[in-house]
Order: sequence, then structure tokens, then C-alpha cells
Amino acid sequence: MFLPKLLQADITTLPVDAVVNAANESLLGGGGVDGAIHLSAGPELREYCRKLGGCPTGQAKLSPGFGLKAKWIIHTVGPVWRGGQHQEAELLASCYRNSLALCAPNGIKTIAIPAISCGIYGYPLDAAARIAMTEFKAFIAAGGPVEKITMVLFGADAFRAFSAARKELFWD
Repeated sequence: MFLPKLLQADITTLPVDAVVNAANESLLGGGGVDGAIHLSAGPELREYCRKLGGCPTGQAKLSPGFGLKAKWIIHTVGPVWRGGQHQEAELLASCYRNSLALCAPNGIKTIAIPAISCGIYGYPLDAAARIAMTEFKAFIAAGGPVEKITMVLFGADAFRAFSAARKELFWD
């Protein structure tokens, strides 16, 4: 079993098969990771996403990477944190699960994933990290086709939270 790698970097520059975009429901671009991915991928991404017709929270959709080094972009819509009583945990877990489910049918072996919902959507880092690492562990244990999962994190607080969750769940 491999460990998910943790990295503080610009997700748009990584040479992986796919990057996950923490998108909004329109898929037409926004701020944070979403804005950076749209800017780096180029205007073709917006036009392609317009044809996808949006994406519900917790689901994931695939597009070409266009101007990115990655061949694919997996767009997923995380939940907005509203205190934890509105299915936020289930929806966030679903984001990771549905994103990883797109790997096998599309030949994706290496994937870079941001801390979904942890920016403007306000999800608490420690809780989000445990959810992400739990989903990664289940995926890896089930023999998913991915050879490398890289969590791309913004800031020391996110790195600390995801490191602690990885250590708790993978005993690294």
C-alpha cells in the first residue's frame, strides 16, 4: 500500500495524469483553486465546461486538461460548511470518492487533489483531512488503479492537518 503524498505547490504546474478542481456548481470558474485551474488551462476549459451543464455538490465530472501539464481535470463540487448538520461530511467524502472513481475508466494513474471545501467554503481543516485520508485509504485498499495520490495543500495549517490525518490513518 502506498501513502498519499502531501505537497505545498501550485496544482496547475504538476505533471500528473489528472488534477482535481475544487469547482463551483456552474463549473465555469471562480476563485481559489478553481480560478487558478481555469486561468492556466485557458479559455477552452470554460467553453468545454459550459457543455457539461454544471455539477451537483458531491459529484464529479471530467474534462481535458487543455493548457495544463495534466491530461485531465476532474471537477468536483464540495459542500459549503454550515456547521456540520447539513450532510457536509457525506458530501465531502462523495467528492473524493467520485473523483477517484473517474480514474480507472480514463487510465489515470497519478492524481493531484486540493483540500476540497477548505478555502472559501469554510470546511474545518482537521475534519476535512480525516475525510480525505479515509477515502484515500479505502480506495487504495480496494486496489484502485492509481499509483500516486498527491494532496496539494495551501499553507502550513492545511499541511499540518493533512499530515496528522495521514499519520492517524496510515501510521506513517
